[in-house]
Amino acid sequence: MRYGQRGGYTPAEQERRERVRLQAAEWFEAGESTRTVAARLRVHERSVTRWR
Repeated sequence: MRYGQRGGYTPAEQERRERVRLQAAEWFEAGESTRTVAARLRVHERSVTRWR
């Protein structure tokens, strides 16, 4: 089954995920490593690498 745009997330879930990505971006600018950002956000390093 294929999902529509945004993978089937509700608007609230989309907003939460976007806030997580924006927080990661702030930490990237501050010089944090991919591993550190992933640990702080409790997500997989591959996700953080894609965001970076």
